[in-house]
Amino acid sequence: MSQILPVVHILSKVLMLFSAAFLLPLAVSLVLEDGAHKAYDWAIAVTFLSGLVLWVFSRRGKRELHTRDGFLLVVMIWTILPLYSAIPLLSYMPELSFTDAYFEAVSGLTATGATVLSGLDALPPSINVWRTEMHWIGGMGVIVLVVAVLPMLGVGGRQLFKAETPTPMKDSKLTPRMAETAKGLWLVYAIFTVFCILALWLGGMSWVDALVHAFSVMSLGGFSSHDASMGYFDSVVLEIIVMVFALIAAISFSTHFMALRMKNLSAYRFDTEIRWVFFVLGASILGLTFYLLYKGFYLDFPEALRYAAFNTVSVATTLGFSTTDYNVWPYFAPLWMLFLSSFIAGSGSTGGGIKMLRAILLYKQVYREMIKLVHPSATVHTKLGNQPVPNKITYAVLAFLFIYVASIVLLSFVLSASGLDIFTSFTAVVAMVNNTGPGLGQVGPASTYAILNDFQTWVCSFAMLLGRLEFFTLLVVLTPVFWRK
Repeated sequence: MSQILPVVHILSKVLMLFSAAFLLPLAVSLVLEDGAHKAYDWAIAVTFLSGLVLWVFSRRGKRELHTRDGFLLVVMIWTILPLYSAIPLLSYMPELSFTDAYFEAVSGLTATGATVLSGLDALPPSINVWRTEMHWIGGMGVIVLVVAVLPMLGVGGRQLFKAETPTPMKDSKLTPRMAETAKGLWLVYAIFTVFCILALWLGGMSWVDALVHAFSVMSLGGFSSHDASMGYFDSVVLEIIVMVFALIAAISFSTHFMALRMKNLSAYRFDTEIRWVFFVLGASILGLTFYLLYKGFYLDFPEALRYAAFNTVSVATTLGFSTTDYNVWPYFAPLWMLFLSSFIAGSGSTGGGIKMLRAILLYKQVYREMIKLVHPSATVHTKLGNQPVPNKITYAVLAFLFIYVASIVLLSFVLSASGLDIFTSFTAVVAMVNNTGPGLGQVGPASTYAILNDFQTWVCSFAMLLGRLEFFTLLVVLTPVFWRK
């Protein structure tokens, strides 16, 4: 117990801090008089008091975190915060089961966007604001925010940042101090969010809809305030705005940060991922446009391009909005879009999947091995830009790919064994692990995850956390060696 007291002590401060997140939907509820304000009163009280009790209990265990503590705290935050995030949902919708409420909260905080709710248009605006605020908080990462704030509370945060950050970025520092790095990333994130809100409002959305959808877009989450998602607006202008900001969110925020800091665009020119992201997406959009025309699903090029472009960008970046039920398209199209969601988002972006940087390294490693087969004595280095990639990074990426594929296969079999058809099982797991949101089959964009039973819902909740924490962070805490002294 004494070993985890320092972690519990930090968790207590995170909970007290997190209680302030309910103030925004509370304010919206009071201003619009939507009748949901009591749900946030309860949430604030329960969350803050829980944190206070834990702080009193653990205050003597305060110390600097070790690496192992960082992993444990990351897992505890991402599994415990959904419990408190679900309070407004359970309070306002007592008919909602705890399982479904926890799933919705996990989906919110992991910026997945899978939902069990229907009738979103009739919900109080503040409930939809809260659902997407969870996206916004979780999109950049609760841990990065904690890294920025905890130093002011007397706690260092480097171990947390390393536990939360994708592998290839773990040893890079944008500023000399981790707290300054986190604050810089959040500043860029907030600036783009404000611009997105303004753009959506000028494009024709109400202020509340603009706020809700901007939170979703910048976090690449996918919750909407309408059952029809972006199809509700039927606006080419709004679809273009969403695509632009989704692509911004799919680029590493460290690149945005460096561009802002240097006050020029050279940082984007040197980002290896960007060229690959735009090339793969551009080729996919054109390919799917002509494929849908060839199959006769659309009769003219502009219409096919509109639907192919928006839905491909949305799914590939793991945003998860839709303007049509692409579940009824010829299967190749939505399956290709779901495949893209596995790697299009950049490292350091708010997207999910294995990230484009890992995909590039895997491609270069395969190419290197083919050269070695032809020229066994040749010395061939895997490079990113002009820099050779250390073998330890390559091995880490290969290990990540193995656990990524193994997790998808295993969890798909688990869902299938529980009674779900294999197509729905596989696409649901891919969507959960990549934090994309809608799958295919019974969980396509025109339906919800309410069709799942409790066991299947918990499996999907685990898959979302597994993907958001990039597998190893969660799995290492579940191994016996982690708990040995």
